[in-house]
Order: sequence, then C-alpha cells, then structure tokens
Amino acid sequence: MIKATYDSSVAALMSQIQNQRQQISPVDDFAPKATNIQGANASQKVDYASVAKDALDAVDQSQKTSSALKSAYERGEDVPLTSVVLAMQKSSLAFEATLQVRNKVLKAYQDILNMPV
Repeated sequence: MIKATYDSSVAALMSQIQNQRQQISPVDDFAPKATNIQGANASQKVDYASVAKDALDAVDQSQKTSSALKSAYERGEDVPLTSVVLAMQKSSLAFEATLQVRNKVLKAYQDILNMPV
C-alpha cells in the first residue's frame, strides 16, 4: 500500500518535471534558427518580475497544500501519511530554495553597492 502510493507520487513528480521541461524549452527549439535570430529573441522576452512572482506563488501554493494535507491527516481523514510527508518535504525544499535565491540576490546587491565607481 505504502510502496504503491510512493511509486505513484514519484511518477506524478516525474511527469510534472517533464511537463515543466517541455514548457520551458521544447526539443525543437534547442538549435537556433539561422534566419531572424533577433526577431526570435525579441518575441521571447521574459519579464523577471513575473517569473519571480510565479515562483513565489508556486512556493506559497506548495505550503498551502502541505498545510491542508497535514490538517486533514490530523483530523483523521483518509489521507496517506506518505502523501503528507512528501508534501511537507516538497514545501520545505521549495522554501529553502527560495530563501537561498533571496540570500544570493541580496549578496549580489550588496556587492554592487560596495563597488568602487
């Protein structure tokens, strides 16, 4: 029972990773086209603020899901413990990664401020 739930959770995570990988860079787009390279780059501009907001929203959603699963398990609902632990670990890992990115950005900002002009 637990192994089947674990296997299905791992399979679901792997499919999510594959979907994200395909959304970020499809296999067809690895080699740049010889024609109109500037036009292709201009049409694919990415706004840093929206990417950061999406990432923070994903971390927030992960923490909310983890909290909801934990509460449901504590109330005695039919929630597998493995799902609760996996959700808690995913949200913890996402938060730690976000914290590390924040620390790196602050360090880079401080380095830029301390540069001699």
